Amino acid sequence: MRSFMKPVFVLLAGFILRTSAAAQPPSDPCASLHEHQQAMESRFRDWPDLARYREDDAKLAPQAKGESRVVFLGDSITQIWSLSDSFPGKPYVNRGISGQTTPQILLRFRQDVIALQPTVVVILAGTNDIAENTGPTTLAAIEDNLTSMVDLAKRNGIHVVLASLLPAFQYSWRPDLAPVEKTRALNDWIKDYAAKEGLVFLDYYSPMANDKRGLKAELSADGVHPNHAGYAVMAPLAEKAITAALAKN
Repeated sequence: MRSFMKPVFVLLAGFILRTSAAAQPPSDPCASLHEHQQAMESRFRDWPDLARYREDDAKLAPQAKGESRVVFLGDSITQIWSLSDSFPGKPYVNRGISGQTTPQILLRFRQDVIALQPTVVVILAGTNDIAENTGPTTLAAIEDNLTSMVDLAKRNGIHVVLASLLPAFQYSWRPDLAPVEKTRALNDWIKDYAAKEGLVFLDYYSPMANDKRGLKAELSADGVHPNHAGYAVMAPLAEKAITAALAKN
């Protein structure tokens, strides 16, 4: 039994290391092993991480009369965005989770978006799929997941702002991958799909890309996640897109 479990544990631990892009294990090997074992157990119990916002969702008061709630949905780029700083006084709700891919985000769409009864959802997702955080995937599969999110939103009377992926020349946790062309292709599809479906397309990519089609150095410390200057570029673009979505009422 032990001889069988050891290779299985090694494989599963490797999976956690690949999918926990933001994790930085401590230098103590014993602590690192224990931490990754806990992460492995947690991920397999709750793969889409529904527990992350379950209590926050339950505590969130109903949307006030005349209020236009907006949910920002996505991965770490959304999670680390201080919406209260960028949009002071606005009823904007952050539902980003670091490292997540579109199938995980889709699985929590009902809990973290629909149940909150927002007027608008801003969807920014797909770069972690390209980074293969939950394994190799195709652009078609990413597109299918985004399409399903849009379908769910529409059926529940929620306006959709569909954002382009941010530029990324390389992922620090997957330096073997070359994301530039896949990012371009997915962004082209997102733009065309948004036009076809009457959605608001939010172009973060164009003003943030450098000549190598990566993030401009002054907008990011790691080439993937925006810094304060990066979010300062994104905020007015998002606000303009939300205003356009609200005008569809």
